[in-house]
Amino acid sequence: MTDRALDGEIRGGRHLQAVRIYYEDTDFSGIVYHASYLRFMERGRTNYLRLLGANHRALFEQTQKEAPGFAFVVRRMAIEFLKPARMDDVLEIVTEPAEVKGASISLHQQVMRDGETLVDAVVQVAFVSDGRARPIPKALRAAMQADQAAAVPRPAAR
Repeated sequence: MTDRALDGEIRGGRHLQAVRIYYEDTDFSGIVYHASYLRFMERGRTNYLRLLGANHRALFEQTQKEAPGFAFVVRRMAIEFLKPARMDDVLEIVTEPAEVKGASISLHQQVMRDGETLVDAVVQVAFVSDGRARPIPKALRAAMQADQAAAVPRPAAR
């Protein structure tokens, strides 16, 4: 199996990542624990960046020289839990850029099951170095802006 198969795919300006629900993802009632969705969305964001060409290890090494102590940090997250998922469900994590700025990126993320939105979130990620916001590396910003332009309009969730 290739890494690409593990990383999902980018289609229509959106990153799509399949996730199966395991026992460890659920609470005592067998429903997905709310914090598990945060992990699923983090995987979606990470793999989206990887498929855009932002190998995290290489990006870290390159950027460390330009901006010592850099990090991508979640600055803000607005999340709506609409419907539950359960053990053995196969979910699709959808990630798309909503707004790409100089030092931050806003991403729209959805957790879907069979075309139905279970969780809807907007995540703002900032690029920081030495505790201060810094411009996102140009190559990554350009790739995200191009992907944003390629996005196919979708109806609002609910």
